[in-house]
Amino acid sequence: MDMDDQKRRRNMLVYVLIAFVIYVVLNALVFPNYKGATSEQTVSYDTLWTALEKKKVDKIDYEVGSSDATITYTLKDDADTLYKTTPLPSDTGLAELIRTSGATIDVSIADTSTSLWLYYLVSSILPIAIFVLFGWWLNRRMKKAMGDDGPSMNFGSGGFGMGGGLGKSGARIIASKDVGVTFKDVAGQEEAKESLKEVVDFLENPKRYEDIGAKLPRGALLVGPPGTGKTLMAKAVAGEAGVPFFSISGSEFVEMFVGRGAAKVRDLFKQANEKAPCIVFIDEIDTIGKRRDGGGFSGNDEREQTLNQLLTEMDGFDNHKGIVVLAATNRPDTLDPALTRPGRFDRRIPVELPDLRGRQAILELHARDVKTRPPLNLSAIAKATPGASGADLANIINEGALRAVRHGRDRATQDDFEESVETVIAGQQRKSTVLSDHEKQVVAYHEIGHALVAASQTHTAPVTKITIVPRTSGALGYTMQVEQDEKFLTTRQEALNKLAVYCGGRCAEELIFDEMTTGAANDIEQATKLARNMITRFGMSDDFGMMALGTVQNAYLNQDTSLTCAPGTAEKVDEDVRQMMVEAHDRAMQILRENKFKLHELAHYLYKKETITGEEFMTLLKRENPLMPGQEAGDDASAGSMPTA
Repeated sequence: MDMDDQKRRRNMLVYVLIAFVIYVVLNALVFPNYKGATSEQTVSYDTLWTALEKKKVDKIDYEVGSSDATITYTLKDDADTLYKTTPLPSDTGLAELIRTSGATIDVSIADTSTSLWLYYLVSSILPIAIFVLFGWWLNRRMKKAMGDDGPSMNFGSGGFGMGGGLGKSGARIIASKDVGVTFKDVAGQEEAKESLKEVVDFLENPKRYEDIGAKLPRGALLVGPPGTGKTLMAKAVAGEAGVPFFSISGSEFVEMFVGRGAAKVRDLFKQANEKAPCIVFIDEIDTIGKRRDGGGFSGNDEREQTLNQLLTEMDGFDNHKGIVVLAATNRPDTLDPALTRPGRFDRRIPVELPDLRGRQAILELHARDVKTRPPLNLSAIAKATPGASGADLANIINEGALRAVRHGRDRATQDDFEESVETVIAGQQRKSTVLSDHEKQVVAYHEIGHALVAASQTHTAPVTKITIVPRTSGALGYTMQVEQDEKFLTTRQEALNKLAVYCGGRCAEELIFDEMTTGAANDIEQATKLARNMITRFGMSDDFGMMALGTVQNAYLNQDTSLTCAPGTAEKVDEDVRQMMVEAHDRAMQILRENKFKLHELAHYLYKKETITGEEFMTLLKRENPLMPGQEAGDDASAGSMPTA
């Protein structure tokens, strides 16, 4: 809810309270209660006569009506009780008795011709009139806000107190001078920028396109994983062209009352027509643009009406005015075909995860806003973050700056950014987790097992860092591998080598401690997923060959694969996955048996240092001297706590 809606609701609440107060005040003024009394009793006329004779009466109110009279009075010793009685019409001695008793008398003659009408007016007619006038005023405001062609709302039909903006789109309008983002602020998406430069040129020079008879696509759909800069790209188009920017999320169209989402769509395009040329950006359009199932009433009719209205508006608006509709989604497979056909969102612009050069450009862009201390090698950070989105890289730079502040420095260093990579990937160091001596040894052998298998095979990424410091993600340690160059293809042998590396940690535990721990859970999950993809998607199985057995769903999100085969085939797939894992486990175990002495030496070194670099690891692996660097013969006593072959 924006500030305008909150203000409207607050104002209407005030108006209702004012109407109620007016009603209470008028009722009190026209029909006042007897002041000073809190309870009332009806007594006989003889009781009044006796009280007057005993001079106990304090005040008398004698009200004469058209047909009868009423006396109300209070006693001197009981001012909180009001007594009421009816006098005898023929009693002429009452006035003389009142004078002799010393009581104060107040005589009033009621105007019965108007009091009854006034009573009904204030108690019944006036409150109804106030609320009817208030509803009429609300309806007037609503129609004015929605336009004459917008849907009207009968007072009381649902939504009382929801404000005068019931059909407003709620889009955030950013003036051209306030957009503040251009293509210079977008890095790592050169192909997407090239596609959108045509849109900018059309908004700046529409006559060039009209003269040749070309028509610009009415809409452009930006598709890609989360965090790649789709929203930023849309803002950059508006900033480059110098036109207003309408921004709204797809979820803001969804309302509880049927027809309200469609009204918001109408209002959005009405505003866009008034401010053309402009950019209309709908974020997360899959919220309202999902494929219609055709199964009749699905209980979600509001979304369908909103989608139908959007389709109608995109067909109906005059594109010569310079209205460009941009939309973003990370689930393009769920969109309705009518939305992506030519004439609506007929241009699809991929905004993919950046490659190595793109990651470096994004890091340099965000590093400009941070005070850094040379030397700074952002290329190494880019190499260590394959698969990172623009948002991830911005977070890495920010985490590096925060780390510098935590350590009391006024400038961020290369170490800060390298540590921030690990923070984003594996979480911060968990200092509260203190491993026992035996568990620390197990973790050290586990990580060295991964590293040894990786270093002993060809076509595997080099090891760059090994640590057994627990992280907040739950990892008790990890081995980092970084490819030297960007790779877009993986061979079957490389995939099998990766499977063996995943198995290296569990194999080291079995070989040295002759036991299994839960520390290999993530390795098993990743290895099983890779083996299953090799068989069902990559055609790397001897039994099935180039036969697709699964389809990827949500390619830009979790990339889960669903099997599309017979149950018997699925059982054979499971058997092949198991056999592939057994072979990878045997291969990793053979490598570790052949390098058992180095496994002990490297695990002992990692146990003492807790974190080692890839250079330290490779130096120790290639050294012929079995003693560790700087170790003397007397230091062998410290190795007594480590397991022996």
